[in-house]
Amino acid sequence: MPIEFTHVPGKTQDASFFYDFVETATKLSLVEDAGFRKIIVDDQAGLLTNMDLAAQTLDRTSSLEVVLTHWAGVIEPTVAARQLAVLDTKSGGRLSLRMLSEPLSDDDADARPVGHTVVWQRIDEYLVLLKRLWSNDRPFDHEGAFYSVKGGYVPRKGPHGVTIRMGGQSGTALKVAGRHADVFELTAGSLDEVRQLMQRVRSAAAEHGRAGKVRFALPVRIRSEGKAAATDHKAIEVSGPPGQIALSLLPYAALGVNEFMIAGIDRPREIATVGRETATLLSNTLARREAEVPQPEAFVSRAVPEVRAAG
Repeated sequence: MPIEFTHVPGKTQDASFFYDFVETATKLSLVEDAGFRKIIVDDQAGLLTNMDLAAQTLDRTSSLEVVLTHWAGVIEPTVAARQLAVLDTKSGGRLSLRMLSEPLSDDDADARPVGHTVVWQRIDEYLVLLKRLWSNDRPFDHEGAFYSVKGGYVPRKGPHGVTIRMGGQSGTALKVAGRHADVFELTAGSLDEVRQLMQRVRSAAAEHGRAGKVRFALPVRIRSEGKAAATDHKAIEVSGPPGQIALSLLPYAALGVNEFMIAGIDRPREIATVGRETATLLSNTLARREAEVPQPEAFVSRAVPEVRAAG
């Protein structure tokens, strides 16, 4: 099972990863060369700015997948579908859409509906429209609780379809994620808590015939040695040399987590070490353990000669 590492740039009030894009281009090359498969675009500037940052990031990288943090309500689905399809086409299918239930900035919050269930109902309708706009060969009309579309159509569609990423824990959130999510972003917790959430997601996806189509990502924060433990309850916290970190993540990979969203590493040396050493150690250790588990066919192939010899 391939394991992917995703870089989650740090966010501060003074400066962001994308503040100076000349400097950012150097950072992006480092992230890409270190072996990270994806990078999160989730800047404090808000949704519209993040779409511009995603476009610049895709232009300046060749293999890195850009995970664009998105929120329903700021842009009409017909406009968003066209813009996202253009980005996906230009990048060769390297765009993922990370749907949040919370606004990215205070400016976006004005368009937020009231009530948890209503928020997720709008996300559901928004994603239904995006998918129809990306797949339909003819214009269509739509009249829903939140959106009205007349002659909706996107002529330039992406090559593979934009990957949808979602998260959440409530029954309402999981119901929507089970219908739409290609990647589910887990909530930090113990092994048992993560296992239970994965089971709930699979059950929700099974209602739409998608139980085996959802991959899982786990947020991880790497704490530098000597620093006090952070109080980030949204991520698993690990520390130590590459081998120790890999061993800390191994039980989650064994559960079926396909991707680790790595935060807390913004210095070049840290990025290189985690991308080249920790990721390799984790993948190699997992592959070795899987190879050590006897397959049913192995028992059959050994049992047959023994039976014949006894006769």
